[in-house]
Amino acid sequence: MLAGWYIIGPAMVLPISLLLSYWMVAAYFMAVKRFAEFRDIGDPARAARYRRSFAFYTEPRLLISIMFYASASMLFLGAFIMRYRLELILSFPLVALVMATYLALAFKANSAAQAPEKLYREPILMGAVLLTAGVMITLLFVDIPIMYNVLAPTLPLP
Repeated sequence: MLAGWYIIGPAMVLPISLLLSYWMVAAYFMAVKRFAEFRDIGDPARAARYRRSFAFYTEPRLLISIMFYASASMLFLGAFIMRYRLELILSFPLVALVMATYLALAFKANSAAQAPEKLYREPILMGAVLLTAGVMITLLFVDIPIMYNVLAPTLPLP
């Protein structure tokens, strides 16, 4: 992400909130992938032989890490949005849909979550991703002034 950022716009420093959100959503996708693999193997001992790190995992631990990464990612994305482009907050339900759809894949046997190169074969996920991307791109260029009034800070500042 850093390389791409500085290739396109080296004059501005990358907002740390966006970087942290990106990092956490990547960890979320990787944790869901691990969860899908772990569930598909079905035997913790066999899973540990397949991948050494699986010796330390359990399904509850993996689900807890998935929830942590999802929450942290959205927290940092929210911080970025509140500071840089408030209109993007309207895309949150769609981002949540993409994340929920991806998590649902982890519960399927031999799911595409285990093999990201097969994700394009998941029409619901691909539709949600395309819709979310389209809405987010649109919101980058469409101003909605009333949002700044509705979502203005109301706590008195010193």
